Amino acid sequence: MRTVRGAAVLVVVAVLAAIGFVVFAKDGKDSGNSSAKNPGNGNPSAPGKESDKPRGPVKPIGDGSTADTGPQPNQPKVEKLKPGEKPPQFVIFSWDGAAEDGNKLVSEFSKLSEANKAQMTYFLSGIYTLPKTKKAMYTGPKHAAGASDINFMSDETVRNTIIQMREVWLKGNEIGTHFNGHFCNSATSGKSWSPADWKNETEQAVKFVQNWKTNTGYADLPPLPFDYAPGKELIGGRAPCLEGQPNLMRAAKEMGFRYDASSPGGLQVWPKRGKETGIWDFPLQSLPWPGSPTKSQLSMDYNIMYEQEAVHGKFDPSKKDAWEKEAHDFYMNGFQRAYTTNRAPLFIGNHFEDWNGGIYMNAVRDTVTSVCTKADVRCVTFRQLTDWLEGQDPAVIAKLQGLGVGQNVTDWNTIVNASAQSPNKPAASRSLAEPDHAVLPRRQD
Repeated sequence: MRTVRGAAVLVVVAVLAAIGFVVFAKDGKDSGNSSAKNPGNGNPSAPGKESDKPRGPVKPIGDGSTADTGPQPNQPKVEKLKPGEKPPQFVIFSWDGAAEDGNKLVSEFSKLSEANKAQMTYFLSGIYTLPKTKKAMYTGPKHAAGASDINFMSDETVRNTIIQMREVWLKGNEIGTHFNGHFCNSATSGKSWSPADWKNETEQAVKFVQNWKTNTGYADLPPLPFDYAPGKELIGGRAPCLEGQPNLMRAAKEMGFRYDASSPGGLQVWPKRGKETGIWDFPLQSLPWPGSPTKSQLSMDYNIMYEQEAVHGKFDPSKKDAWEKEAHDFYMNGFQRAYTTNRAPLFIGNHFEDWNGGIYMNAVRDTVTSVCTKADVRCVTFRQLTDWLEGQDPAVIAKLQGLGVGQNVTDWNTIVNASAQSPNKPAASRSLAEPDHAVLPRRQD
């Protein structure tokens, strides 16, 4: 059993009144905060299978921190739905921050996902590849040099994080971005940033990943086997505390992103594109709360913790099993509702934390093993889902988008039928004037 790292300070910044759930908010903490107290041992992971090796020659980029090694291994083939075919049930597990600290949860979940035919998205915080002795290299928009609301990592954690980002990518997982300083709940957070600010923040995150060899001196480590330039390997991210998405998406469009996972809340329906940007909008979702026909909550571990502590009071270790089951049931409620009805993708957000005795990590473990090997289920990355959506006929996607939450489909021929249309165009080639079908609830301040 893991121990609690420390009491989480729960700050609720807003309520989505339309459907009654709390948006994700943090007090400046994020994944990997215990690394200074519990550093990793610096041992690299064991070599992967032959299929987990770069496919092409290694072509170093810049100082050799990254490299072009050809197509990413272990990627699924995109196939168009056949007439009458039921869509797969996509489940996307994503991780904010993604530091490999002393608890070694990145490597653990990499092995868990591989064992259960799953792949995941890791939203890497750029400063987790920057030694704390060089923190002054980072200047967040509207902040002083070296300021950050999450900790800079120990040298060992930085090293192990770099090692793991290589390993998870070779296994087919995605490396997105969680940007840098995780500033929240202030006049200088991402909520107040302009598109230029978001572009600056992103460019800094990318620069830290692209230059970790220079910044760390770890000349003995191989390069990350991908080009982390926006629009290449990096095609999406999640904003800290889900703040500032409108201007972030404007910047993301310019940088060549194809999706964004920063929406402050959505429903279990098929995703749509932003009106101004053409970028796929992948929100955390409102899932039904166990035992309550009217209550719902966002599909993120932090929000489960908030709901449980609001309902049950301070965490009692003697109730650990009951709280853990409730968290798992919450995820499974959302899964079953989509799997048995409209087949809308399920988005689950997480942090590599041991809140309340690690029960939320255990709930995710149980959910991975419960769903990812089921028939017609694909536990994929946001990038892979984006590729699939853009590989389908637009008319079919539009019909899927018209299905409501929990709407049964008695005959999939009415949704998926023969079409001569071309697949969806990637966001980078779409007009900004194309219509937006996404009508998501917004925060009430």
